[in-house]
Amino acid sequence: VQLVESGGGLVQPGGSLRLSCVASGSAVKFDIMGWYRQAPGKERELVANIVAEANVNYAESVKGRFTISNGKNTVTLQMNMLEPEDTAVYFCNAKFRVPTIEGYSRQFEEWGQGTLVTVSE
Repeated sequence: VQLVESGGGLVQPGGSLRLSCVASGSAVKFDIMGWYRQAPGKERELVANIVAEANVNYAESVKGRFTISNGKNTVTLQMNMLEPEDTAVYFCNAKFRVPTIEGYSRQFEEWGQGTLVTVSE
């Protein structure tokens, strides 16, 4: 499985951006898909994820501003009311299983290459 992200860029405070992530691989079962971010000098943190294609989780700092959604092998992050504190490299993340003769494998994890989001005047 490979994850390819798009949609980062420079935006002014209060603006919006939409990040998209497309996962390759057919017949793969995605347990969790989501977005993390890492700001300069800080640890990588969870922004939002979708568990079992149904349960959604958000970091407190983005609740009410960001919306995560998913489709067939895709996950999208709509970011509104962006703040300078949202500046970071955003990474798509997927935890998945591949089909085996006996059903599905153990869980694997994959990361995208990252896309830079800069919120500045």
